[in-house]
Amino acid sequence: MKLQNKTIAITGAGRGLGAAMAQRLASQGCHLALIDLDQAALAQTQALCQQAGAAAVRIYTANVALESEVVALFDRIATDFGALHGLVNNAGITRDALTLKYKDGELVSKMTLEQWQMVIDVNLTGVFLCGREAAQKMITLECPGCIINISSISRHGNMGQANYAASKAGLIGLTKSVAKELASRNILANVIAPGFIETDMTAAMTPEARAALRGQIPLNRLGTAQDVASAVAFLASEHAAYITGQVLVVDGGLVM
Repeated sequence: MKLQNKTIAITGAGRGLGAAMAQRLASQGCHLALIDLDQAALAQTQALCQQAGAAAVRIYTANVALESEVVALFDRIATDFGALHGLVNNAGITRDALTLKYKDGELVSKMTLEQWQMVIDVNLTGVFLCGREAAQKMITLECPGCIINISSISRHGNMGQANYAASKAGLIGLTKSVAKELASRNILANVIAPGFIETDMTAAMTPEARAALRGQIPLNRLGTAQDVASAVAFLASEHAAYITGQVLVVDGGLVM
């Protein structure tokens, strides 16, 4: 689909990758529904999107892990815009901990059920809930559209991130299933899997650590938020009209 005047919702749009995605789609003349728990951050993204040329921008605070809030959220979006052509499920959290940590033969700690469940609730259940409600609105409003879910290189497994890795791997299976179910309704569903991206965390690393990390990447640089935002714009556009159920890896060639 052509992006100009299309309505696209983005979760986790207050900062980082979500804010970059929003600004990129704004530059294409989209109508944007920006979603986050941080209203102040949303307001900043809204202002940047208006400057970038968005046709319209509205902000919404909601917890994507709570079904009642998600249902109400997409009811509001449908009422406010009268259309919905795309959803980017970007909201995500981490609660890092080793599954089991031993020292000198003694159990020191283990990942709690709360740490596990919080991440699964936001990163996987939240994607399911938002995708389900967005798809229903697309069908009801007769809007061919797309759902883009954001995974991670951590889907392959990462020490201290069993919960996060499970959530990011799980949403690939979810997306492929939804893609098959919604294809007859002209709704596409795909995944973007970023690799190592420039963030506040990587910026705080020592030069030696950054060099070692960069050395693992064939393109010899960390990715940027704009690299991921460009992938989102591509999958949301008419250029990806025959692509569904796929994983678009944005990692500089790290995993081949």
